[in-house]
Amino acid sequence: MRVGILGATGYTGQELVRLLSNHAAAEIIYLGSSSMAGKSYAGIFPQFSSEAAVELQDETVPDGVDVLFCALPHGITAARAGNYLARGIKVIDLGADFRLHRPEVYEKWYKVKHPAPELLPEAVYGLPELHRNGINGKSLVANPGCYPTATLLALVPLLRAGLLQEDSLIVDAKSGVSGAGRGASLGTHFSEVNENFKPYGVAEHRHTPEIEQELSEAAGRELVVSFTPHLVPMIRGILVTIYAGIKEGVDEDDLRAAWQESYRDEVFVHVLPEGVWPQTKFASGGNHAFLQLMVDRRTGRAVIAAAIDNLVKGASGQAIQNMNILFGLPEDLGLKGRGMWP
Repeated sequence: MRVGILGATGYTGQELVRLLSNHAAAEIIYLGSSSMAGKSYAGIFPQFSSEAAVELQDETVPDGVDVLFCALPHGITAARAGNYLARGIKVIDLGADFRLHRPEVYEKWYKVKHPAPELLPEAVYGLPELHRNGINGKSLVANPGCYPTATLLALVPLLRAGLLQEDSLIVDAKSGVSGAGRGASLGTHFSEVNENFKPYGVAEHRHTPEIEQELSEAAGRELVVSFTPHLVPMIRGILVTIYAGIKEGVDEDDLRAAWQESYRDEVFVHVLPEGVWPQTKFASGGNHAFLQLMVDRRTGRAVIAAAIDNLVKGASGQAIQNMNILFGLPEDLGLKGRGMWP
């Protein structure tokens, strides 16, 4: 497969290059950047001196690309995707443009008019463990957000099985600073982040409608979720802790059985042994998710935790997993690396 990457100098773009460099069926033929065209990729990122000897080009995608990863700010990919699709290029969008099914929801949360609402019905939400059958045969994949990936892997099987009180969901999420992207900003400045821990996007984070959309589909009715993200002074990783009431007669074994039924054949989702709780280090650098739960009988709520690497399973690794599905390849091709410890 001849691969192109738009937004190749951002964190998710670099992760795509790193992972694809070890992919036996992929060749990077195009790296696009709006600000660094004409420069050597290896000159900017010396760690890629042998694997990615490709000069950065402008954002005019050349002929010959089979699949294009778009790691761009919202609004840009949607404006261009129709052209790429018309040229027979499969598009995997790591941004937000095609995650939400309804353009009016996108416009409410992202504060811009959707550039291509006519393409929304063609897009599939690319969380393979939950939508694998829908990905096959598609040409436009909306790669999920990082917070939604962890949250949905934890909750969707339990909602599909009808085990939770659906109006009781609270998602308390933490992310490393790389989730904010590579652009300079005061909020992610070292002096602002180091030895600090803070909530942000309270009651207004743009991943909220994405989480609610997918959980509503799982439950069969519209749900509203309390979602609060926090910034942690580390580079990588997401840990979500979820609090959910359980229905009468449901016990911990029922919840665990729903997970096992959904994920027993999944290579990237791991239901941990009882008493072993997810840590971000388990997932660091790998395309893996780690899950655990227990029922607090005193409160009548389940406490559920999930950990992923926000740049891999939460972004670039999942995008490559989607690419593998689109081209009929083993899902773990190029993604067999495990978490780095320490």
